[in-house]
Amino acid sequence: MIRRRLSYTHFWLRVVTLSMPAIAFALAALIRFTLPVFRSRTGDVDPGPYFGLLLLTTIVWALLLEHFGLSEVEGLFAAGGKTRRLFSTCVATYASVMAVTFFYRGIAFSRLFVLLGAIALFLLTGFARLMFRVVLNRVRENGSCVRILIVGADRYADQAARLLLAGQVMPCRLVGFVRLPDQALEVPTSDVFELDEIDDVVRKSRVDDVVICLPLSRWDEIPTVMSMLEGLCVPVRTILDFGDGVLVRDRLFDLGGVMMLDIRRTPAESVPYLFIKRVFDIVFSVVVLVFAAPLLALIALVVRLSSPGPVLFVQERVGLNGRIFRIYKFRTMRVEDPQQSDTRWTTRNDPRRTPFGAFLRRANLDELPQFINVLKGDMSVVGPRPERPYFVQKFLEDDIHYNSRHYLKAGITGWAQVNGLRGDTSITKRLEYDLYYLKHWSFTFDLQIVLLTFFRMFSSQEAY
Repeated sequence: MIRRRLSYTHFWLRVVTLSMPAIAFALAALIRFTLPVFRSRTGDVDPGPYFGLLLLTTIVWALLLEHFGLSEVEGLFAAGGKTRRLFSTCVATYASVMAVTFFYRGIAFSRLFVLLGAIALFLLTGFARLMFRVVLNRVRENGSCVRILIVGADRYADQAARLLLAGQVMPCRLVGFVRLPDQALEVPTSDVFELDEIDDVVRKSRVDDVVICLPLSRWDEIPTVMSMLEGLCVPVRTILDFGDGVLVRDRLFDLGGVMMLDIRRTPAESVPYLFIKRVFDIVFSVVVLVFAAPLLALIALVVRLSSPGPVLFVQERVGLNGRIFRIYKFRTMRVEDPQQSDTRWTTRNDPRRTPFGAFLRRANLDELPQFINVLKGDMSVVGPRPERPYFVQKFLEDDIHYNSRHYLKAGITGWAQVNGLRGDTSITKRLEYDLYYLKHWSFTFDLQIVLLTFFRMFSSQEAY
């Protein structure tokens, strides 16, 4: 019953949420193209391209719903951040759509229509989610709850019961506890039954679900308990608790008949990261390289004439999952033994810099060739800055968590860099910002970092 009601609620929440772009487009079209005050500005409008825009918006919206958890029932009752997640989803959707349609010159979409559609999408989705919360609360008030019987009567079972009864996602009512042999009784209730009474309890009390609540140390008893519950005509479930730091949500999956549990999962495995972030990286890098081509040629010429040596500086760096790749930068220092550059830290007023190289580093223009790394897939526009293998091993000796920053692609800019942590600054503090980015990654967070990078490009005091 728990899973059936949850699946039913989840299905309708997903259907309603996925239909929001179509409803928002219809409302925007009604206002923009039928009201006389707006229609008088344009003639007849071909609806074909707008249906294409709707299809693209719906696809992107569907992908982002999964990333931000807006299609999950649990997200309706989150402690905080519901409006922020909804706003981030809407912004990321329209930012992605506009980025894709930037190269489509077949039609100029009405800017007022797009704005009205975005506003309607935000307001309509917020209202729909509010209505779902109201309905679920009404179900609880009317007493239409799932009747559960908990197998277990120790402190762990008592804590599990409290969580189930307090949950807002699926209202539950407790029928009682079933004590296992040799189990200490630690539940403050008289509704405790023995295991051999469970058939009568389930039948007479109209139990909807039996929930096994055993601590991890007693999981070896589950097969025995299941054999004793074989004759029941109700679903049997168990509560998973692997301790602090191991969250099971959406991490149990079937790999060819082998059940696997993600103990450590990163955003780099999610569809928004793999698809939306990659599309943005490619589009953004192509735009930068095309528009900056004359500047790139000029910088290359000056680097070549100002000091002997190659135009580009190529060096090994550590990227996603600890893999080594070769990073490209405009050469800003005099040519030296690679062993020296791979193990020597750059400092303020470093004597190895050329005069023009010092200017490039202050203006962050030496990083421009790294957009080639982005196109190759070695890097992303936004992510933790890649470090040399020698220093990665050195920093690991001071902080075992340093390799966690390699769960994501290395970036040209990052959360630590826009907060002034670059150059000869605290590695501990920089790691703290990188791990914050890892934990809170979203496409809108990337856009925020890109904007901050433009604002602070020429003002960094640590660019040397």
